[in-house]
Amino acid sequence: MMDKDGSAITPGNSVSLDGDDEQKPDKKAKTRDGEAAAASVFSFASRRAMAEDAAKADAAPARVAPLEPPQKAKPTPAKGPGKNQGPEQGKPNPNRNKKPQKPPAPQVPIKPIAQPAALKRRHWGILGSFLFVVLVPFAAIVSYLVFVAQPQYHSVTGFTVRSQEESGANELLGGLAQLAGGATASDNDILYEFIRSQGMVERVGESVDLRAHYSQHWPNDWFYSIWDDATKEDLIWFWNRVVGVSYDQGTGLIEVQVTAFDAETAQALTQAIVDVSHEQINELNLAARNEAMQYAMTDLEEALERLKSAREALTAYRTQSQIVDPALDIQTRMGVMNSLQQELATALVEYDLLLGSTATGDPRLRDTEKRIEVIRDRIAIERQNISSSSTETGGVEEDYPTLIAEFERLTTDREFAEQVYFASLQAVEIARDEANRSSRYLATYINPTRADTSEYPRVFVLSALSFLFLMLAWSIGTLIYYSIRDRS
Repeated sequence: MMDKDGSAITPGNSVSLDGDDEQKPDKKAKTRDGEAAAASVFSFASRRAMAEDAAKADAAPARVAPLEPPQKAKPTPAKGPGKNQGPEQGKPNPNRNKKPQKPPAPQVPIKPIAQPAALKRRHWGILGSFLFVVLVPFAAIVSYLVFVAQPQYHSVTGFTVRSQEESGANELLGGLAQLAGGATASDNDILYEFIRSQGMVERVGESVDLRAHYSQHWPNDWFYSIWDDATKEDLIWFWNRVVGVSYDQGTGLIEVQVTAFDAETAQALTQAIVDVSHEQINELNLAARNEAMQYAMTDLEEALERLKSAREALTAYRTQSQIVDPALDIQTRMGVMNSLQQELATALVEYDLLLGSTATGDPRLRDTEKRIEVIRDRIAIERQNISSSSTETGGVEEDYPTLIAEFERLTTDREFAEQVYFASLQAVEIARDEANRSSRYLATYINPTRADTSEYPRVFVLSALSFLFLMLAWSIGTLIYYSIRDRS
């Protein structure tokens, strides 16, 4: 086609409707060309990636067919009136509105990514380990439980330790002490540990021969029996296997279950445990009573020795002073003084009467005067004896004030020692009553039972548990193996 200037119209030029000389590209044609080119590039990239993946999977380079570069669609010239148009200017173009056809995608040969599955050597090793780690031990355990293990009977008993002075408040305080983490062990705690100790094994063994009973099926039933030459430590270990003790610290209830090869032995063992527990509680009572009364008896002995010493000191002082009771002695001396005072007063009255009725040289006056002098001298001597320690005038070795003070001190010591002694006696009686009220006893709430059929060993339970643990062990080992293999 020719424009109005006579120049040819190329596909990239367009004729302006206004008759201008400028040529502008068709926007729609360029858009179609870009979309076709992008689709071709995307198809080319995707095919290229698939070919590379297939080549890596087969460890050999894959042959990729050569791809032709995408062809750009020719733009359709724009419509517009022109003076110089060719002979086909007015004819309609049938391919003008059709979209350009995409070239067919080339065929790329792609090999399979994975080879067909097949058992390898490691798979056979896993199967072999399952056989020897799980199936063979499980079959051995089931066979042992069914054909070798001897039937066992069980006996159950239950008891608790009670006290006569226990009340609701004491039990509540005991529960609070347990919640607070008190460190004081109760009688039930002591009994629980005693049942599992060597002392219980030795005292039960005095009534039942444990070693002979539990070694009768050795070595056939080796798992549930003990060997003939078992030591004391081995017997204690086996005792904790056949004797199960459950203890509830909240309620203080203790339940004991014993298994044996016959029902009679199992019941005899539980009865022996109950009897020995009774004896142990009685020993605890005796120890608590002795401990509670020990201090009271010690105080009583000290008070008795003190009373003896006070009495001996008072007796020695009486012997030394030769006065049993200074108060009584001085009262007697004061009585003598009072009598002398009365006689002196009577003599003075008589002297006055004679003086007024007789002459001066009357002999009765001289006798009365001598009598008065003698009485006065005696009164002076008696007064001197009270305050003097001389024995020449009839006094004692000590003066009466010192004598009375020492005697009162000794008497006070003796009276105080007597009061302490009486208080100690009362404390002993109170301690004895408290010990009697706090005495413990074993309350049995389940008497030793006797089984009619054997319930042990539990074949189904033990078989299921063995299979479960064997499977767990095998699974863990397999996972560890594959983890190490993947890392290496």
